[in-house]
Amino acid sequence: MKFLIKNTFPVILVIAGLVMSLNISAQTGVGAKVPKKADIYFDGTDEMLHENWKYWEGPRFSTEMPIKWEIVSDPINDGTTVSSNDPAGAGGKYGAADIVTKEKFEDFRLHVEFLVSKEGGNSGVYLQNRYEIQILDGDSTAHGLAAVINEAEAPYSAYNGTAKWNAYDIQFRAARFKDGERVEKAMVTMYFNGIKVHKNQEINQVWGGPNSGIDGGNDRGRGITDTPGGIKLQAEGHEVLYRNIWIQKLNLKKADTDF
Repeated sequence: MKFLIKNTFPVILVIAGLVMSLNISAQTGVGAKVPKKADIYFDGTDEMLHENWKYWEGPRFSTEMPIKWEIVSDPINDGTTVSSNDPAGAGGKYGAADIVTKEKFEDFRLHVEFLVSKEGGNSGVYLQNRYEIQILDGDSTAHGLAAVINEAEAPYSAYNGTAKWNAYDIQFRAARFKDGERVEKAMVTMYFNGIKVHKNQEINQVWGGPNSGIDGGNDRGRGITDTPGGIKLQAEGHEVLYRNIWIQKLNLKKADTDF
């Protein structure tokens, strides 16, 4: 498979003006092996979908359990995947039928593989059901593909393209609080298809309003709270497929997510 990378020395790439580095020890990309300390949250099966996930019942929620996301054949490899094209999310109605892990997280390492079936396909991966890592084919802005949404530009050149599998590998550190006040912002390092595209990127706020996730309606997304959240996948009426999702819980003492 493409972009299964295990480097033994540092490599620096310059793609479309963006400096991207391949880490010296991280195993990332499509087909990356599950670490011994990680747990699989979706393996392509209906059983694991319903065991580990539920709908996020936010203010725009407009469906009901059980989850209506369809298990479909992998269009490239053997096995099955899940499609985010829930009927309730038709027309880009985000928040109507998003799914979220039943388990909630603070610091973690996340691996998720996705395939955008057609041009313009739209979904998103939410960290702590707060901070979106965008999936939006055709958009290379700070609101676009692989962007820490509205916080960092999209590293679009690392994209494998539509109808192909892509992978996000993310290490995340939750915001820190003292006496109820945020004293350290959330931080993320991310590989896109095996290429390091964000390093120790701080996240200032929740974007997208109350329908986007936890704290989106608090002080226009700036009212971050000390509440753990799950990994959320967004339904926006597009066929974006997901597979091979695993998570390793961490406890990052220092404000450093690099890996």
